[in-house]
Amino acid sequence: MSEPKKHVRKLFGTDGVRSRANVYPMTAELVLQLGRAAGVVFRGGERQLRERRHSVVIGKDTRLSGYLFESALRAGFTSMGIHCIQVGSLPTPAIAFLTRALRADAGVMISASHNPFYDNGIKFFSANGMKLPDNVEAEIERLLFEGQLDHYQPSAYDLGKATIIEDAGGRYIEFCKNCFPKELRLDGLRVVVDCAHGASYKVAPAVFWELGAEVVPIGNAPNGFNINDGFGALHPGTIQKKVLEVRADIGVAFDGDADRLLVCDEKGKILNGDHVLAMSALAMKKEGSLRGGGVVATVMSNLGLERFLAQHDLALVRTQVGDRYVLDHMVQQGYNLGGEQSGHMIFLDKNTTGDGIVSALKILELMASNRRPLSELITGMEDVPQVLQNVAIPPNRDPLSNPEVQAAIAEAEQALTGNGRILVRKSGTEPIVRVMVEGDNQARIEGMASELCQLIQRVAGMVREE
Repeated sequence: MSEPKKHVRKLFGTDGVRSRANVYPMTAELVLQLGRAAGVVFRGGERQLRERRHSVVIGKDTRLSGYLFESALRAGFTSMGIHCIQVGSLPTPAIAFLTRALRADAGVMISASHNPFYDNGIKFFSANGMKLPDNVEAEIERLLFEGQLDHYQPSAYDLGKATIIEDAGGRYIEFCKNCFPKELRLDGLRVVVDCAHGASYKVAPAVFWELGAEVVPIGNAPNGFNINDGFGALHPGTIQKKVLEVRADIGVAFDGDADRLLVCDEKGKILNGDHVLAMSALAMKKEGSLRGGGVVATVMSNLGLERFLAQHDLALVRTQVGDRYVLDHMVQQGYNLGGEQSGHMIFLDKNTTGDGIVSALKILELMASNRRPLSELITGMEDVPQVLQNVAIPPNRDPLSNPEVQAAIAEAEQALTGNGRILVRKSGTEPIVRVMVEGDNQARIEGMASELCQLIQRVAGMVREE
């Protein structure tokens, strides 16, 4: 018996649908159809329509094109009998929370995360606030491209409605505050909060201020065009400079949709997701709340994290890149701490997706409970030298299937056996190949990465992108 044919993705990447706004596939026409197809799936098919009214929460970040896609999704969902609950500009984790809190059938976040303003994307959440599994995304794609959506169209009596929840931001602020121990306060702490001119620009400063901190907000004046532009988690120098300038105790920087966190201590040292995971794992182990005997991360996490956790009898379990795969493994295997080096941290006891604000509160909790500066709480984890470079490729070309490239990767892996790692993969959100080489000798890994990038560049026929 032959194996079932594997679904080939046409739209969905590792984090939803994403591309240049107003260019296929992120056009009003396609997004409207995407809303229709998703509406059919979320209501359980044609027969489920009259059993009860179904609803979906729709949020967005601060990009100009968010208005366009919000309207397109609303038209698509309501045309399939789905009620739309619009909550405006809020972080991605707020949509996961509100989907659960409002007992909606699904949630949708309109965002391209850390990308520039001219890109946009669609992320879906199921009723439990978790990102959709691959098979559900495949079903949405099948309905979308089969051209039979009209078969599921309800009558004029069964169209959906659209409502706006004005206090959605307030609900999320209270949710975040409830993730912080009630016996602790942030009084006396000066916190720089970099919102990347993105979705957290209102709620993040409010959370920390209401918990008692002195807040110095930056990157909190979005205009539709400046999201992630010089501010946020992708620009560590900005928060580093501000922390030192105002003599803050800590700086926290989010990306455009605030599911990612970057931290700066009072001395200007930048901490990425691996460092936050290391600190959190030790603290949770000490208090007896860590489940699973370790941490779930991706193949991108530094070898130093793996070595550090092993010193404390904790395991590092790796998954493929994408916080959705981290979460899947956490749920299936009983872990409650996981994340990515890029700053997506999942504290599963608190939220069902990466949450930058909640992650920041976990670090502030350590500072407040230990009454020590952040620099003294850093665990001592030492990063193994790591080189990460990108090569731009044509959207429909796969240089990694080239025998010469495969042989070069295998040779590099053999050379690093026991002393490092190599990972070469196509991005799930952009037309690039990412080359990561890790090892104890900086010059050696830089040379290996450069040689691989040059080869991939030649095979792909593109100019290399740093």
